[in-house]
Amino acid sequence: MMDVLELTVPLLLAGAALLGLWRRVDVYDALLTGAADGLGVLIRIVPALIALLTAVWMLRASGALELLAGLLAPVLENLGIPPETVALLLVRPVSGSAALGVGADLIRTYGPDSTVGRTAAVMLGSTETTFYTVAVYFSAAGIKKTRYAVPAALCADLAGFVSASWAVRLFFPT
Repeated sequence: MMDVLELTVPLLLAGAALLGLWRRVDVYDALLTGAADGLGVLIRIVPALIALLTAVWMLRASGALELLAGLLAPVLENLGIPPETVALLLVRPVSGSAALGVGADLIRTYGPDSTVGRTAAVMLGSTETTFYTVAVYFSAAGIKKTRYAVPAALCADLAGFVSASWAVRLFFPT
């Protein structure tokens, strides 16, 4: 017997189609229009995504990321953030896939039950890829000036990083 949760998406799609038919909307034409609009958004955001991913890989390949990590380590120790997670803090606002790679490496190196591994996992779940999100959404909306959005989002990321570290220390004391 099928679980109700397995039927959620098909039922939502069927319900939307039936509602469109009931309201006498050409459902297929609306689907095609939405797909065309989606492709237009994709074309507008791809250049920003390529630039972002290129910048992340250039920073990693040049060693600038490690240099910056070494400079920030003493400040992070004062905030209660394990210095081993510095690379994650620097990469996470820029690239989710790179941050996932750094997080997986931290977990592989220190273990999933270590303070560093747990902190990395909680940081990945409690922060956002700020620059990616701003680039995608602002580009899709045609907004050229981000004004206070980036500084506010970076402050939220910092709060997420500090809170993740404190939560791990609170719930998993060593």
